[in-house]
Amino acid sequence: MSGLVTGEAVALGMDPAKLPSRALAISIDLVVYWTGFVGLMFFLAAATASLDDAAVAAVSIGGMLLILVGAPIAVETLTRGRSLGKLACGLRVVRDDGGPIRFRHALVRGAVGVVEIQLSLGVIACIASLVSARGRRLGDVFAGTLVVRERVPVQHSQLMPPPPPWLAGRFTGVDLSGVPEGLWLAVRQYLSRMQQLDPQVGWSMAERLATDVAACTGTRVPQGTPPVAFLAAVVAERQSRDTQRMFAGGRPPAGPFSDPQVGGAQAPSMPSMPSTPPLSPAPPAPPAPRDAVPAQTAPSPAPVPPEPPRTGFAPPA
Repeated sequence: MSGLVTGEAVALGMDPAKLPSRALAISIDLVVYWTGFVGLMFFLAAATASLDDAAVAAVSIGGMLLILVGAPIAVETLTRGRSLGKLACGLRVVRDDGGPIRFRHALVRGAVGVVEIQLSLGVIACIASLVSARGRRLGDVFAGTLVVRERVPVQHSQLMPPPPPWLAGRFTGVDLSGVPEGLWLAVRQYLSRMQQLDPQVGWSMAERLATDVAACTGTRVPQGTPPVAFLAAVVAERQSRDTQRMFAGGRPPAGPFSDPQVGGAQAPSMPSMPSTPPLSPAPPAPPAPRDAVPAQTAPSPAPVPPEPPRTGFAPPA
């Protein structure tokens, strides 16, 4: 595989796209853009029926530039190098160093593409791609870009370095959905081959990739954290989330205490202890015999008369 090679002669594992796949992707894009252009022309013809010929011509030229020139530039800028045709063919536009493209790259590609693709019916682009060693057209040469195959086989022998312990779980709540796949691919390729790079060059590449990842995720690189450690922690967090999504709908494995009808593991039940029998009520006392003599009760004492009050007068004898 003729992978993408940096200035330090280090392969990044990206395979440049061939002319047939690029031609198919461009054809799909042109069909979409020209269909939108024709539909816009019908709409403008109905909307500008009351205008004069000069105004109609000006509106038509503006619509053509908007659809055939502005739309490809906007699509490649917003999708970081993946138009509808490239997405269908598994292609992507990247920089010469493997990073995602920006507005200036898409602007140069779109401006040159008007001449070498649309005005010349693709003849100039085909000749330039056949002459170039990596299949680049003139727009890629002037913009410093390259169209690569995004769907490449994953090499399982390349192991990602583990994140440092102090960053474990640091980026659990970070939104990673905004990071494009091309940037993930560049980060994984860098982490798997960073030992082959010159230390100074590798550090600069790590800083640039960490800045791009931080911009896409809306987070900041922790102060004092090396960019390599930040990239390793973010990649480990994404791998953890992919693993959780992969096994989110699966059932737990059957164990020695699993229920065959449910399929899940259950805790072992404790043996039941014999319950204590309830206490029976006390038997009633036997009735007394009829001829029994009732017990004698003691007589109550006679009441004592109250003592007269003492007034100090003694009665005569």
